[in-house]
Amino acid sequence: MVTFGTQKHHWNYFLAIENDLDKLSRYIEFSNENLLTYSIELTHILLSASSEVDVIMKQLCSLIAPSEHANNINDYKLIIQNNIPSLINEEITIDRFGLSFKPWINWEGTQNPDWWGSYNNVKHERNTHFNDANLQNTINAVGALLITVVYYYKYAFSKEKKQEVSFKDTTYQLKPGASLMSINSKEYYHFHLVL
Repeated sequence: MVTFGTQKHHWNYFLAIENDLDKLSRYIEFSNENLLTYSIELTHILLSASSEVDVIMKQLCSLIAPSEHANNINDYKLIIQNNIPSLINEEITIDRFGLSFKPWINWEGTQNPDWWGSYNNVKHERNTHFNDANLQNTINAVGALLITVVYYYKYAFSKEKKQEVSFKDTTYQLKPGASLMSINSKEYYHFHLVL
């Protein structure tokens, strides 16, 4: 495998956020029964992950549609729907806890993701929307970040190589790998038989 030169700052930031979420699993059981649990730490992770999604999504949109304006979530939605609609149906899994989510699924219609609305509520009106910083919204925000970062690097590596780079080769370059969540598709990862 060829190593690509593109800096992986965004991947490293994702890993830091994912690590914060993983640490939290020692205090909140990641289960369907606890998805509405909210806390200060979940607020911190939700705000960090969602803010980073905004940064990366803008860069992804500029890679796939350089002539279009990508200034906000509504612009991102239209660009993604028109250029890489597969992103919308991506599912993330947290195998250790048996959970799976589709963070971008609302983009199949006209709405923005629920977690995105919660992020804005918590950011601007935390006094009345503190409970929106719950486990479900936070996992979805971190999952959306994972998907967005992987797509971003796929297109960045392809531009760098001047040829299509597969998702498997993209995730192979993103080291160390994610430790808590993954994209739920075999086309994303190289698997090795353990004997």
